[in-house]
This record gives sequence, C-alpha cells and structure tokens, in this order.
Amino acid sequence: MCMVLVFLMVLAAFVGIGLVQLWAEEPVFVREKLFFDYTEVNPTAVFCAGGGGFDGGCYRKKQMGVPVGHTIHVYLLLVMPESDFNRDIGVFQLNAELISINGDVIGKSSQPVMLRFTSLPLRLARTFFMAIPLLLGISSETQKVKIEILRYKEGYPRSEAVRVTLAPRAGTLSLPQLYEAEITMNSQLPWSKQLVHNWKWTLSVWISLYVYIFFLILLVGCFRQLFFPFTTSAGVERDASVEELREPVMGGRRNDRVEVSDLMSKWQHSRRKRKAIFLNKEVSEIAGSSASSISLTREDKSAVIEEDVGDSESVCLGG
Repeated sequence: MCMVLVFLMVLAAFVGIGLVQLWAEEPVFVREKLFFDYTEVNPTAVFCAGGGGFDGGCYRKKQMGVPVGHTIHVYLLLVMPESDFNRDIGVFQLNAELISINGDVIGKSSQPVMLRFTSLPLRLARTFFMAIPLLLGISSETQKVKIEILRYKEGYPRSEAVRVTLAPRAGTLSLPQLYEAEITMNSQLPWSKQLVHNWKWTLSVWISLYVYIFFLILLVGCFRQLFFPFTTSAGVERDASVEELREPVMGGRRNDRVEVSDLMSKWQHSRRKRKAIFLNKEVSEIAGSSASSISLTREDKSAVIEEDVGDSESVCLGG
C-alpha cells in the first residue's frame, strides 16, 4: 500500500510540474553580432528572429520564434573607435525596420547617433594616466553606444526579422567606423504569465498536491475492493449479521400471522355451528305445541351456549 501511495505522489508531482510548464512561458533573450555590408551606399544588416520565412539576407542559422503577446525590446550596441574620423563625422542616422513573414514592414524607427564629446585636454590627460594599460592592451580608445532601436508587441502578422541601416547625415557621404555591432533582443511577458513565471515552483507544489488528492479520491472510489479488501469483508460480515438479526424478527411476525389465521378459522367454524343450531330450533317449533317445553329448554340452552360462545369470542379477540 505504501508503494502505491509513493507512486501516486511521484506521478502527481510529474503531472503538476508538467501542467505548470505547459502554462508558463520563458522570456526570450537573444544576443547576436551584426555585420554591416559597407559595399552598399547605406550599409545594412538583417537579424532574423522568426522561423526563416523571410529571405532578405538573414545570416542567422538557428531560428527562434517570439511568442504572441510578448513585448519585445531591441537594442543595438555599437563599438566605435575614438578616431579623428569619427569625431569629424559627428552625427549619423540609424534606421531600424521590423519585417513580417510576408516581407512587409510593420514597424520602423529612426534616430541620430554620435560619439560622446570629449575635449582635447581631457583626452590628453586620459592618455597620460592610461598609457600603461593602453600599451598593455588592457584598455582601448573606444566608445560603446547602446541604443534602443525598436519596441513592439508581438502579434499578427508575426514578425520575422529586424533590418538595421546606417545613413550619413544630410550634406555628407561619410559613414562611421565600427569595430563591431551587436543586437540584443529580450521580451517582457504579459502580467498573467509573468506572475506564473515568478511563482512557478510554488504553483507546481500546489497543483501537485491537488492532483495527488484527486488520485487518492479516484483510488478509494474506484479500486476499493482491490486495495482495501479488509474493509469490504468487514462490510459483508456486518451485512450478514444484520440479516441474521432480521430473520428472527421476521419469523416471529410470520408465527403471529399463523396464529391469527388459526383463530379466525376456529371462530368461523363455531359460527357455522351456531347457525345450524338455530335452524334446528325453528324446525322443532313448527312440529307442534307438545314440544314447546322442550323447545323452551332448548332455547335456554342455546342462550347459554351463545353467552359461552360470546365469552369465548371476546377472549379470542382479546388475545
């Protein structure tokens, strides 16, 4: 019996954890490097985030899908050298487009980007104090710029890719120098699924407990004779004892009925006898006046008999 209970507990734990895992969703987090094509007038890089249906220069081999209802935040990290060329360029334009499975643009953003300004004295002082780390390669003369390029809620039509384009400012053709570019995508769950995600293990414990109680009720209700034979045998013995106690009572009732029927038959027999006596008396009265005294005595005797019979009837009915 203990093995059965342990098996039910393990089974309930697996069922509870499985139900919570089916209900809960994990937030999406992806980080990939982007490579801009500088052979184009406006260098472009495409990051594929869907199932691979869009054929627009996606280089990402491992595809992933964003669940519907998630709020997606897309960030772009640019690592640029603090060169005179980049400082002379100043501002450039960064365009981002969200592309659906059909290849349509369902969202876009555009924003200016530039290096953080640092004056010449500060650059010289920084170079003086950081000379040894710079020579050893511990530090580098670079700047990292992180920009949120897109924010959207996944729905229908489903999103497939993000296309990022670098564009020079008006009146110039120069584009910034880049060491590397990295795109980061993370999603925010809806509040209900976020609650399930935060309390995932607590819900697993409670659901497993409820499933275990349900299994116990099912076991007791449907398989009582298989797992609890002693209770069933005790129930059978109790029913048998009740039947044994009931049989004498029913037998006594049957005996009473037999006695009553016997008394009724005796009463009917005596009544028939009285009727026969009365008929004989009437016949004797018609026979003649000579037998009047005899008939009177017979009437007295019949009256006495009637009284005796009445007394006997009262006694029988009282019994």
